[in-house]
Amino acid sequence: MKKIGLMGCGTVADYGHIPTILHTPGLELAALFDPDPKRLHAARDKFAIPAAFTDVDEFLASGLDAVAITSPAPCHILNVRDALRHGKHILCEKPLGMNEAECAEMAGLARAAGRMLFTAFDYRFSPASLAIREMVRNGAIGDVRSLRLIYIWNNHGKYQQDAHGNRVLSERRVGRMLEGGPMVDCGVHQIDLARFWLASEVKRWQAAGAWVDDYDAPDHMYLHLDHENGAHTMVEISYSYCYTAKEPINQFVYELIGTEGVIRYDRGAKLFEIRTAQGTTALPFSPEKNFAGMYQAFAAALETGQSDTLPTAEDGLVAARISRTATDALAAQHREAARTRP
Repeated sequence: MKKIGLMGCGTVADYGHIPTILHTPGLELAALFDPDPKRLHAARDKFAIPAAFTDVDEFLASGLDAVAITSPAPCHILNVRDALRHGKHILCEKPLGMNEAECAEMAGLARAAGRMLFTAFDYRFSPASLAIREMVRNGAIGDVRSLRLIYIWNNHGKYQQDAHGNRVLSERRVGRMLEGGPMVDCGVHQIDLARFWLASEVKRWQAAGAWVDDYDAPDHMYLHLDHENGAHTMVEISYSYCYTAKEPINQFVYELIGTEGVIRYDRGAKLFEIRTAQGTTALPFSPEKNFAGMYQAFAAALETGQSDTLPTAEDGLVAARISRTATDALAAQHREAARTRP
């Protein structure tokens, strides 16, 4: 049994990580860390975790084998430094760092410490995602030439109600936009999936963006990736799609187009199929996220010292590099256009 500590007791820890760790064979959630006592104690009491700390060194010295980092993205670099200073293996939420330099530092520190550092791209572990990987490997649709990965939604809406019932800006959405917008926040999943499925690196990229709100980063963005094997991936992502609508809808779609057929996945329609010259085959549908699969792989990695499916620190670095440089370039162009506008 491996003892896990969790750093950061926010939303994603509450609905995803903590319940999953508690139900993963081979893992024991032994301690929580959060600098906010109110948030820390709420999580401790809700999930009956035996130990909770606001002091990071006390937390990391409490007999842990590894840590899961689920704090806000700007905190990841400090959390990783502290965990590696105490010799812990790490599973860190996406994005791994706020930029390529942070990710490179984390990867270097992990190598120097001889510890595993994984990036929590849990979309890899959906049964649908793993099935796509195998179909691509086996040539089920021939050579994959084009991928369309679409993730457009409202990020829980532009507004929320405060304690007095007043309509105010959603803190969660504002925070995500200030940290870099949708491509930096969630587009990294799609970048990782394209590399994971194709087993081919991205050699160049270009992007276009649209601004519905007045943030530095675009809230609707298109990213085009050229892979070394000749395939092309288009990622479309939005945090403004239906974001003020009373009845919002979203679109979450994977399409892989090959020389011998097409693989289609549509979350909203609960559709997963392959179409080839032999006909159309319906495949078992599954949600795009899979925390359970990710933590099963983490538990196995802690036992064996390796994993062929868990995203590495280098995978997190590549996704951060592409998403951040593409977003920053668009933001700079947008600022310059605003400055010179008559």
